[in-house]
Amino acid sequence: MSPATKKTTTKKDKAFSAEERAAMKERAKELKAAATREEGEKTLLEKVEEMPEAERAMAKKIHEIIKANAPELAPKTWYGMPAYAKDDKILCFFQSAQKFGSRYATLGFNDVAKLDDGDMFPVAYALMDLNAAEEKKITALIKKAVG
Repeated sequence: MSPATKKTTTKKDKAFSAEERAAMKERAKELKAAATREEGEKTLLEKVEEMPEAERAMAKKIHEIIKANAPELAPKTWYGMPAYAKDDKILCFFQSAQKFGSRYATLGFNDVAKLDDGDMFPVAYALMDLNAAEEKKITALIKKAVG
């Protein structure tokens, strides 16, 4: 092997945190398991049960909102997070603050969500608490995202 092609081994690659590596492993498992809608919902709810109480309550409420307002979305997990897919593409997800040691939980939307509003628009929302006002906003976002 020439010096130009010689692979050097140094310290373990630090490009990803332990939490990120764990999420990638979870995603690999998710891809291997071609889950039915029922299995997807079961797995999603299992992940919700692992969350701290406050976030678990938010995730359950978001699940109820999505089931009531966008029943066509398929519940599943995505990188170990509760997520909802349309036509096998993740439309939105709930990320617990605990997942990556964040200050707040996040409700996020991917590019299949129809939230476009000009050249710049939000696709992720910080959630500190979930009361009636936020529930109303989330309901509107979900309806708009689905189209």
